[in-house]
Amino acid sequence: MNVPVGIEAVGAYCGSAYLETEDLFAARGLDAGRIGNLGLRRKSVAAPGEDVVAMAATAARPLVDAVDDKASIRTLVVATESPLDLSKAASTHVHQLLGLPRQCRLLEVKQACHGGAAALGLAASVVATEPGSRALVIASDTPVPTRGSYMEPAQGAGAVAVLVGPQPRVVELELGTTGCYGYETPDFFRPRPDVDVMDTDLSLMSYLDCLIGAFGDHAARKPGADFVGSYDLLAMHTPFPGMVRGAHRTGVRKLSGLGRGGEQEDFGRRVAQSLRFPELVGNIYSATTLLAMMSAVAGAPADRPSSMGVFSYGSGCASEFFACTVLPGAAELVERTGLEQELAARTRLTVADYDVAVDGAVAAGFGAEHARVAADDLAAWGAGDRPRAVLSSVENYRREYRWLPAR
Repeated sequence: MNVPVGIEAVGAYCGSAYLETEDLFAARGLDAGRIGNLGLRRKSVAAPGEDVVAMAATAARPLVDAVDDKASIRTLVVATESPLDLSKAASTHVHQLLGLPRQCRLLEVKQACHGGAAALGLAASVVATEPGSRALVIASDTPVPTRGSYMEPAQGAGAVAVLVGPQPRVVELELGTTGCYGYETPDFFRPRPDVDVMDTDLSLMSYLDCLIGAFGDHAARKPGADFVGSYDLLAMHTPFPGMVRGAHRTGVRKLSGLGRGGEQEDFGRRVAQSLRFPELVGNIYSATTLLAMMSAVAGAPADRPSSMGVFSYGSGCASEFFACTVLPGAAELVERTGLEQELAARTRLTVADYDVAVDGAVAAGFGAEHARVAADDLAAWGAGDRPRAVLSSVENYRREYRWLPAR
């Protein structure tokens, strides 16, 4: 008898402050006519001291606190493309902050924005072959913004955590039918923490090419799969919502028999819900596909299961298309995380405040030998109604963290 494997619990933390897209466009002298194509309303901003470790721990703590048998969490994977060390995994610090047992695999995964979904698949494989175990997957990114570019309005910050186990309550994963597609391409890469090299046109074309390729491989492993007819919901990697709209249009035209007149209705019915959280957070890289999944689940019917197709893409490039079932009651579990209320309670920053926060984060980021981090900003930002992890100091490259208590 096959044991089901899927997401038992989910959580997210997307910062305690935000910046309005229109404010950033105006301050940087960008063409406001392009805001509509982006489809972004706000972007989350990390406070000084909120690096990938801090955000990952904050996102995951409610999940871990709710688990009675913490010894069942035998794998912890952090996916990020904002690493803090070229050797040790960020999961070691997260493991300590969460107080997990030492009988636990500690890994870090990187493949651009595909990291979170890739880690989810790896975790599911471990759980399927190790009876009774669970895996905690956390995707977390706090990129250094490319100031003054059209990428900057989309560069958010945040983390999504999922607990993978044999008793799924959020989604059950369909094992064995995941479609893969990847190859080398220089569409986007980061040779230094503060240098993003991007070929926008190549990146867009690579994303679309991978959607067609990954779905084709999925359909070969699942005969009869149809891009429109097989899934009640769709969630895709969301660098910006406008990209998802274009990708959906391409998928409908090339992978289904649905006529052009039906694209808009299909988008509203199956895809639009997945953009509700991303349009308020921005691109959080390795965590964005998981955030889109969480957003889609939040609007799923409460009284019946829903099939969902998920497409994940990471520049460079690698991609997957996989299927899962959103379980009855899953939307309520997402609601209980309080993410929607937390996003609404974030503190609005001016562009000047945002620039100061970014400078503070960079000073204590990758490569910092010494740094002292005052948590005054974070303490005052947002609702503050739950504990938040924060970097407290860096001494001789050694990073120390603490929990900022709820107000």
